[in-house]
Amino acid sequence: MSPALTMDAESDHFSPYRTDGKLYGFVCVVTGADKPIGSAVVNELAAHGAAVVYACHDSSSNADLPNLKKLYPNTKVIDYPYSTSSEQDTLVLIDEALNEYGRVDVWVCSSGLLGPASIDATTPADLQRCFEANSLAPFFALKYAPHAMEKTSPKGSYSNAVPKDQKYGSIVVIASTASQYGGCWGPCYTMSSHAALGVVRAGVATLKGTGVRINCISPGQIDVGVDLQGLDMKGMTAQLPPAALQNQDVQKAAIGLERAGLPAEVGRVAGFLASGFSSYITGANLVVDGGASVMNPLMVPV
Repeated sequence: MSPALTMDAESDHFSPYRTDGKLYGFVCVVTGADKPIGSAVVNELAAHGAAVVYACHDSSSNADLPNLKKLYPNTKVIDYPYSTSSEQDTLVLIDEALNEYGRVDVWVCSSGLLGPASIDATTPADLQRCFEANSLAPFFALKYAPHAMEKTSPKGSYSNAVPKDQKYGSIVVIASTASQYGGCWGPCYTMSSHAALGVVRAGVATLKGTGVRINCISPGQIDVGVDLQGLDMKGMTAQLPPAALQNQDVQKAAIGLERAGLPAEVGRVAGFLASGFSSYITGANLVVDGGASVMNPLMVPV
């Protein structure tokens, strides 16, 4: 007989129905926290009671963090400089979280890069950087975070702390709809987004028996506040194509919900996947594109 988990056996500390928040007590890591989607994910985790959020970024500062700290004073939001392509940085971050808080529960990879728009503009170095941001960072999360997520711990002495009395972990990889098809931007974007989803698919078997889940979010057109004039066409600072590539008339025709999405709407999906509400979901790719891939059959993978 295979072991069965009943809802009665679920620890109260991990119940998504907690009145103090579905993520109450969780220690979380979010990479790319200086970008619109990563910042929205940090906000979502803090809003639902996370005890600690490591807001990781490779820039000099994150302007949104002071506002988040004021909004959610009981969540410790840590401004954490971090290189997504560094194995050593990943190991140090995990060690620091375990030494300080005794647990890691959620790891959200939101550090993707767009890359150049054409193959003529793409160098091997560009491709390497996109693979590092879009798929190597999730690989490091898959390889190292589960060992920390399996650890249990007593209640800590920090705000929103609760005991961790069972194995639990959720890894969320934020890619794009380029994980399913090509043509929405340049080759770097499509190739590395497919690889990001490949990490998630490979992770299902890898994580058997650990209590850790891994899932992908593939956003479509998301309004991240960048217009075509302000876009770095090399794609080495942006995470997603600008929604301005499609004017409002095109969006109404091509997207089921007739508009571009918002970073907060991607953040909400990440919060769902982080929580016990998604306890029987792993290896999934949740497409957050307002129905665009259904409206255009050529965008639906066979």
